[in-house]
Amino acid sequence: MPPFKSDFLNILSERGFIHQASDMAGIDALATKGQLVGYVGYDCTARSLHIGNYLTMMLLHWLQQTGNKPIALMGGGTTMVGDPSGKDETRALRTIEEIEANKASIKGVFSKVLAFGSGATDAIMVDNADWLLKLGYIEMLRDVGRHFSVNRMLTMDSVRLRLEREQEMSFIEFNYMVCQSYDFVQLAKNHGCNLQMGGSDQWGNIVNGVDLGRRMGTHQLYALTTPLLTTASGDKMGKTANGAVWLNADMFSPWDFWQYWRNVEDADVGRFMRRFTVMPLDEIRRLEALQGAEINEAKKILATETTALLHGRAAAEQALETARRTFEEGAAAETLPTILVGDALAGEGIGVLALLVKAGMASSNGEARRHVQGGAVRINDATVNDERRAVTSADINADGAIKLSLGRKRHILVRE
Repeated sequence: MPPFKSDFLNILSERGFIHQASDMAGIDALATKGQLVGYVGYDCTARSLHIGNYLTMMLLHWLQQTGNKPIALMGGGTTMVGDPSGKDETRALRTIEEIEANKASIKGVFSKVLAFGSGATDAIMVDNADWLLKLGYIEMLRDVGRHFSVNRMLTMDSVRLRLEREQEMSFIEFNYMVCQSYDFVQLAKNHGCNLQMGGSDQWGNIVNGVDLGRRMGTHQLYALTTPLLTTASGDKMGKTANGAVWLNADMFSPWDFWQYWRNVEDADVGRFMRRFTVMPLDEIRRLEALQGAEINEAKKILATETTALLHGRAAAEQALETARRTFEEGAAAETLPTILVGDALAGEGIGVLALLVKAGMASSNGEARRHVQGGAVRINDATVNDERRAVTSADINADGAIKLSLGRKRHILVRE
């Protein structure tokens, strides 16, 4: 028999989402009745969320799919404070204009995995700036701050780990867990929220919110966290040579997103299918059991299904076809990522090292030089052996572009 009565917790358990919970039986009982109202908070620190955030978005997705109500909380207020969790130094403070621009850019991605509306299980989006920015300082201290023990706050990982490393922690950061806890209380009072979810690094902040709700007279609140993302080899997931795996297409293209999942470790295929797709579990079990070269076909399915969920089926199928043409036929598919270099190809052209940096395939000329020396760089499928080679308009192929490749799996079209 399944370990839980509710579809919600059974799905989370089967797909590997559960790390900690404050009261599993209480959450299970509410979920069974369709009475869970759960939220996850997202600070507006960049123009896009990343795949670490995507994991918690899938928590909201499954909450809604099992007949409960999800809330996506925009951190318009908490972003002004800065979450110290997992950080060795104080986050740079952002202006109100930056936060508002980031918030506007972030919002659209939620409709990919949630259905918004006014129905009982429809998702809603709220912004904690609506209440945090209206609080007076003395009011905050008297009504909220008095419920917090500094002794206990010092034991929380977000504070303790910073102090153990002897890294300065600013007073504004120390207040972050107070603000996050107050969010939970406000959502409980105004929207009937009873569950906060997040990554395991948020456990301390979340259980503080549960405690604050008890002290401020809300209904019973609950906490649930999911494991932080790591690969099978133990590396932090979600980073590439060029930075984070962003969810916004203008910061990380559907092609790059597809390629990221296509290149995961063999041992991660099933785990990532469970967490980042809505594929049936029986199909996942069949695919993760594949061995040898067959596992590459499973990776293509993983890449296509994750990309389809975020960017749409058409973009996913296009990425799959681009990969087929590029890797199996050796063609310079028109749908490969493209950079425009203007008149840089005219005359003596642009050095291959500078072009690799411009294309984002290397972070410096030194790194680009090492790629060339290692035989990893190709122009129009011909290996580049000379680090002083210039790339000119004479290299433009019959398709009207230059195909620049790094290794077997990274390709960019260079156009004037």
